[in-house]
Amino acid sequence: MKLRVLFLALSVSCLAQVQVKQSPDRISVTIDGKPFTEFFVGADAVKPYLHPLRSASGKIVTRSYPMETVEGEAKDHPHHRGLWFTHGLVNEVDFWANEKNQKGAGKAGRGVIITRRITAVESGKKKGTIGANFEWQEPSGKGLLAEQRKMTFYSHPTQRWIDFDITLTALEDVVFGDTKEGTFAIRLTTSLEEKHSGKMHSADGKAGEKEVWGKRSPWLDYDGVVDGEKLGLAILDHPSNPRHPTYWHSRGYGLYAANPFGVRDFERDKTKSGDMQLAKGGVVRFRYRLIIHPGDAAEAKIADEFKKYAKVK
Repeated sequence: MKLRVLFLALSVSCLAQVQVKQSPDRISVTIDGKPFTEFFVGADAVKPYLHPLRSASGKIVTRSYPMETVEGEAKDHPHHRGLWFTHGLVNEVDFWANEKNQKGAGKAGRGVIITRRITAVESGKKKGTIGANFEWQEPSGKGLLAEQRKMTFYSHPTQRWIDFDITLTALEDVVFGDTKEGTFAIRLTTSLEEKHSGKMHSADGKAGEKEVWGKRSPWLDYDGVVDGEKLGLAILDHPSNPRHPTYWHSRGYGLYAANPFGVRDFERDKTKSGDMQLAKGGVVRFRYRLIIHPGDAAEAKIADEFKKYAKVK
């Protein structure tokens, strides 16, 4: 009987198209037999992050620095690690630019996001899941936020999809401060920078940093040429998210971030405030879909994909 159970377990594992495997400091994701990404959650990570992200054809679409040194890559903003979710002002604590060796800090110093528990590491034929609980701590070690995160990875012949479902619970009264430095973010590979081949496109047809930065849109696509292949990355902001459609902190040098808090910065109006208060025990939920696709936003039908995503409960 034990041999039969073992055989069945091995059979399920072999059939899985999305393989999720846990190591001490990271969780790896393989899709259709090809490496896709790793989720770094070890003690050396001051915030959890995915690195690198690859297209279905295997092209790396995120910057390698500071995790790896690649000739020709920019060495700025060492806190731009692959794909991450943090914010620059939470009770004046900086969870965005929070690398240990960085100069400067928020008024209340740099925070750290520690891993409390890995709740799910699941492989499957069509999808795989990573679940984790984190705690956002101020420099003294006091917890400000408890984070529950679920990431779902999907098998697709030509694209790569991840659904993010993030719930934050206030451990104390907290204020998410108005700053452009946030929140759901990716740092793209050098060839996708605007000075090379990259271009941003919003849902209303605007293109490029000058027309897109600080504007609101239910989705944004950033496309260009990577190793000779036309590729794009789309971030979809779920309609249930706070302040949907979100503002975009997206730069021509490859930073690409959805940020619902930076109202004063984005609208350049000091009379406005994007602060969001959350009383102790209060809960806020964020949901995003990332699509890495061949071609541009029109070819990938990102507008149609957003309509489908908007219906997801």
